[in-house]
Amino acid sequence: MASLLDPLNVKNLTLRNRIVMPPMHTGLASINGEVTNEMIEHYVERSVNLGLLIVEHSYISIDGKYSARQLGSHDDKLISGLEKLTTSVHEVNTPIVLQINHLGAKPSKDLIGIDPISPSAIGDIREIRIQEMDRIVENYALAADRAIKAGFDGIEIHGAHGYLLNQFYSPLTNRRKDKYGGSLDNRTKFPLEVVNRVREKIRDKLLLYRLGSVDLDKKGTQIDDSKQFAKRLEEAGVNILDVSGGICGHIPPEFQGRQGFFIPQAESIKKVIKIPVIGVGGIKESLFADMLIRNEKVDLVAIGRELIKDPDWSLKAIRSISN
Repeated sequence: MASLLDPLNVKNLTLRNRIVMPPMHTGLASINGEVTNEMIEHYVERSVNLGLLIVEHSYISIDGKYSARQLGSHDDKLISGLEKLTTSVHEVNTPIVLQINHLGAKPSKDLIGIDPISPSAIGDIREIRIQEMDRIVENYALAADRAIKAGFDGIEIHGAHGYLLNQFYSPLTNRRKDKYGGSLDNRTKFPLEVVNRVREKIRDKLLLYRLGSVDLDKKGTQIDDSKQFAKRLEEAGVNILDVSGGICGHIPPEFQGRQGFFIPQAESIKKVIKIPVIGVGGIKESLFADMLIRNEKVDLVAIGRELIKDPDWSLKAIRSISN
């Protein structure tokens, strides 16, 4: 029986334990999306004793940018800064993955300078045209390639929290009438095109997908949809599935104060695939995290806000569980 402190072999990496720092926006990048010394210090301090670090969502193109000081992966000029980050984290022997993302309908027009795009025209949002989709797929691939050149051990594709790939997946935001809309097969087509192209680009490096598993809406994505999608992601070459919320976001209001609120979805998905699953959702206590692994509910546990508040959370967890 595995515990939170046991190693896990995934593809060509050995994670020293099952503790994951998930991608969380810091606002520590420069206004051009560059890595700063402050960002490096932030991540190195929290990487000691981690099993895996997933660096916050980086924008693959200007039209998918989240905020003025978001980390970028959209330009070759950013590679040298990203390499400083990976080198520093590798010095504490922690594998490091970069999350890549496009916000779709969510960016501010004032920030990106053009109308935001989405699978479907809703309000002031422009529907993305099929001829634009090849460019976006390639932007994901180029961003992934830059990350690998910068020394990252892998890539996480963001398909949750109501961003572009999640917008294609969810029937709440995808109202298209063409081959990319309607059925589950059609709604997963574009996300899988991105996964396939990124897998091709990064070759044998680690590939993660953050899955928006449920929308918490009777008209939205349901867990049975995500179980089917998870199988397709595994077949497409995803090595780890990071199970979170969909259009409902990463902390639905009704889940405030609860620990492990997306664990039931992760556990359900884990039963139908063979690749490791990360469980998330406001997890605070090391013994609770350890119990999730021991009871085989998930394979890895993401500790987000607790690591932001206490960079030594992992060390304290190791001491607590070992005693």
